[in-house]
Amino acid sequence: MFLKRLERRKGCKKHTYWALVESYRTGKGSRHRVVAYLGELSKQEKSGWEQLGRRLNGQGRPQRTLFDPPDYVEPADEASVLVKLKGIQLQRLRDFGDVWLALGVWRLLGLDALLEDLIPAGREDVPWSVVASILTIARLCEPSSELHIEDTWYRRTALDDLLGVPIEKVHTDRLYEGLDRLLPHKESIERHLKKRLGDLFDLTYDLLLYDITSTYFEGQCVRNPMGKHGYSRDNRSDCLQVCIGLVVTEEGMPLGYEVYDGNTHDSTTVETIVNAMEKKYGQANRVWVMDRGMVSEANLKFLREKNGSYIVGTPKAMLRQFDKYLIDKDWHEAQAGVQVKLVPGPDGHETFVLARSEDRQKKEKAMHDRFIERMEAALVKLQASAKSGRLKDEAIANQRLGRLNQRYWRAASAFSVKIKPIRQPKDKQRLSITWTRNKKWRDWAAISEGCYLLRTNLTETDPATLWKRYIQLTEAEWAFRITKDELRIRPIWHQKEERVLAHILICFLAYVLWKSLAQWIHRAGLGDAPRTIIEEFAKIKSGDVVLPAKMADGSKRTIRLRCVTTPDEAQKVLLNRLGLELPQRLKRIDEIEQM
Repeated sequence: MFLKRLERRKGCKKHTYWALVESYRTGKGSRHRVVAYLGELSKQEKSGWEQLGRRLNGQGRPQRTLFDPPDYVEPADEASVLVKLKGIQLQRLRDFGDVWLALGVWRLLGLDALLEDLIPAGREDVPWSVVASILTIARLCEPSSELHIEDTWYRRTALDDLLGVPIEKVHTDRLYEGLDRLLPHKESIERHLKKRLGDLFDLTYDLLLYDITSTYFEGQCVRNPMGKHGYSRDNRSDCLQVCIGLVVTEEGMPLGYEVYDGNTHDSTTVETIVNAMEKKYGQANRVWVMDRGMVSEANLKFLREKNGSYIVGTPKAMLRQFDKYLIDKDWHEAQAGVQVKLVPGPDGHETFVLARSEDRQKKEKAMHDRFIERMEAALVKLQASAKSGRLKDEAIANQRLGRLNQRYWRAASAFSVKIKPIRQPKDKQRLSITWTRNKKWRDWAAISEGCYLLRTNLTETDPATLWKRYIQLTEAEWAFRITKDELRIRPIWHQKEERVLAHILICFLAYVLWKSLAQWIHRAGLGDAPRTIIEEFAKIKSGDVVLPAKMADGSKRTIRLRCVTTPDEAQKVLLNRLGLELPQRLKRIDEIEQM
């Protein structure tokens, strides 16, 4: 679900408000439907901030919010002054709302206080904890390079007012060193976030989702031994890469991650990640949910020996061992369009769950039909080449058939193709190419399309519960999609191993802010799409209202009021839902004219 700004005109008046919209699939493509209209708040509605405040300390919103600038104090009333109206100007316009919101979430998670303790102050001009906040907020609001932060982004935002760090002190050398200072504290940060996120959102860690992805480099990575060629999820097999394994809770909240060499196979990472999680958070009887790329008998044996539980996917070929159960009718409906059933394992120590999805069945059937049609068309061309005499060599014909089987691999087994030389050539033809449809393959496809198999050592007897636990693995997949698309972890331009690892840590922290904001807006009834909120808040600016004034004693001065723009009606709805109040003024600067 996501937020959508709507505008309606009634008479001569224009009304702007928000609606919570859900995206769903139909046979004709994706469609949207309105779940709820978010107009003016009623007195009974509570903000997301109040819910989080009660979760933290049993009280409502504290009097001093984390989102108020810490330094500005409204001055006492002064004597009236005369202002020259023609000289009033608006100067120094800066992006305020998005960085103010991101900084508030950073403080809400306690990362500012944690890093102040972890990285003691030295002789540096800017504390390294503040540098880390700049890097993370930039990755959340406008992900780009450290050079972009120095040249463009930071000087365009109001972070210099919120953090007290002048623009000239934010440069690439300081940002790069900030990465180096942050990296050694990865494990301490993960432990802190586990506790803080658990307190805020009442998380449980009994069910852990683990998935792995890759991200590629631009450049030769001579100084990074982890960069290697491997299976690329980004379709960039030409580039060196590293692999990232991420552990999230069933709500999708990140718990920890590990970085592996680029040529690491998924199944070889399971033991490493399980041991890493137990080292950080202790040994417990957790349920691990992993996809079929992680499955190996060695991994499952390792988990069983640790008294761990698992729900994992299986290779498609394993489905053939349970073909007789596919025909039976004792299926249970897990949700609309999805049916499941329990199947006993061959050794009695495991349970298998058969699942059948109508949407997946339609998708796989369409793919099979498309590949069969293309394969048959290619075979017709191959046969025509043989009849015309252009194709005479049997070895070359088999090579071409092999390439077709590779290209249309989903339908390769659907045809039985015979290529043989003709003993008595007809005209120019030297080869005979014939094929028949494979009935066994078609029958198997008819009963297996849309089906997949899970295996577990849990003693649960409800197949729907087991299936729903496995399907939550999509939360980990969404985590990678958000990190790659929204936070732009790829491509990596750093060449040193330590800088690469620090870059991934910053992306991890930005994802923590992303998911925290998502949980917050979800509790406020605003869906779960933070990007809409961030983009809308980015429209809120700060600027200097410059007032040429004449004081009561006759002296002249220029008064600069650093103010925040007033939100429009739709933005007020979002602020009210989140329980936030924008500061009206950041500071006042008096410039006395020299006589």
